[in-house]
Amino acid sequence: MSTISATINKAKNETVNKVSAILPIQIQIKAVYLYQKLRGRIFENKDFTQFVERPIPEVSTLDLNDIDLSNPFLFRQHRWQSYYKRLRDEAPVHYQANSPFGAFWSITRYEDILFVDRNYQLFSSKPIIMLGNRPKGLELDMFIAMDPPEHDVQRKAVQGVVAPQNLKEMESLIRERTVEVLDSLPIGVPFDFVQKVSIELTARMLATLLDFPYERRHKLVYWSNLASSTPGTTGGSMKLDETFFGVADMAKQLSALWHDKAARIAAGEPLGFDLISLMQSCEATKDLIKRPLEFLGNMALLIVGGNDTTRNSMTGGVLALHQFPEQFAKLKANPSLIPNMVSEIIRWQTPLAYMRRVAKQDVELNGQLIKKGDKVVMWYASGNRDERVIDRPDEFMIDRKDARKHLSFGFGVHRCMGNRLAEMQLHILWEEILNCFDTIEVIGEPEIVQSNFVRGYSKMMVKLTAKPENFK
Repeated sequence: MSTISATINKAKNETVNKVSAILPIQIQIKAVYLYQKLRGRIFENKDFTQFVERPIPEVSTLDLNDIDLSNPFLFRQHRWQSYYKRLRDEAPVHYQANSPFGAFWSITRYEDILFVDRNYQLFSSKPIIMLGNRPKGLELDMFIAMDPPEHDVQRKAVQGVVAPQNLKEMESLIRERTVEVLDSLPIGVPFDFVQKVSIELTARMLATLLDFPYERRHKLVYWSNLASSTPGTTGGSMKLDETFFGVADMAKQLSALWHDKAARIAAGEPLGFDLISLMQSCEATKDLIKRPLEFLGNMALLIVGGNDTTRNSMTGGVLALHQFPEQFAKLKANPSLIPNMVSEIIRWQTPLAYMRRVAKQDVELNGQLIKKGDKVVMWYASGNRDERVIDRPDEFMIDRKDARKHLSFGFGVHRCMGNRLAEMQLHILWEEILNCFDTIEVIGEPEIVQSNFVRGYSKMMVKLTAKPENFK
């Protein structure tokens, strides 16, 4: 970001913060919505231009310059593996000049991704970690899109929620809720695993992490979808009206949650280990509510982080074992492989396909000159299938050696804060699935979300068979 742009952005944020002292942030968002609605009638609103799905050609028919990994239907049409492989083989540092999201470099090999991810001095996370731009009027700030030292200070404020002792205390609650959800599932009758299991379990966990009203927990999953599904940001399908009204609702409810928590603590309630309590107890973030763009951005980040990775890995694990039935047989014969299998699921699925950076200076990588200011996209989903580092990477092997060496959590200062929590949720889920059921049959093709960022599922029908000893 240029000095002029940074100065303008700082002035804008200061103005928003001053206005927020008088006018609640949700009302400001609605005012911005009305402006954007009017603007959309006069000018083309590119933030919300809807993508139209068309058949994606075989990658072998394209010139290298025409390969565009930003297509939000690449996962849905199952073209991603062949597209990634060709770039890994022929152009591992690849420049796409004409994507709908602007020009960007694709980094597709494992070792090159590690280089970019570890070198925050060369590659900045500002202003956003997704491929496109944030919608005008919703330029939320979040610590994952900051560089040290700002990033480190804000991350430190909330990382206590996933400290080892806190995780140990959460383990029994996670298991209790997992058993409750699994016990409610029908046997021998098709149902949607995404809705009944993956979304339900992550909603319950998010409500716990935020101390959010349990009966409204599905709002958190919905807000996560809003944050990661704007057309101009990730190629998603959210529309202008739904996005702005949803974010306004999120601002209203999370602000109320913050103030309620502050009042309870002021009245003598012991400080909890939920994310908001931790932020309120940290000097750097105790007044975050007075910086509404930063407050909303960090809350959205924590919600997305607690939703997409775990939710889509839960579904992806079931699909992987369905596609590789010999691995399911191996798992049933040896449940001690569950911890290693969890890492393999997260590698095989790679629920967040990439992270974006911006070059802080000219950098030469793998024979290509990346210029200062260029967008650089680390395709984790490609690095996790790199044959140079991972043996038979397209296969799902629950006993894979060094399964934890995957890229899905990132590396360096931005490595996923909640990786241990995600692994624990998946570990418990598979322990309890093996306790309850004999088989999980995937029925038909799963429905894949429209996105170039989230590699996930909107629906997957399955049918369960009970273990013989569970029949009464």
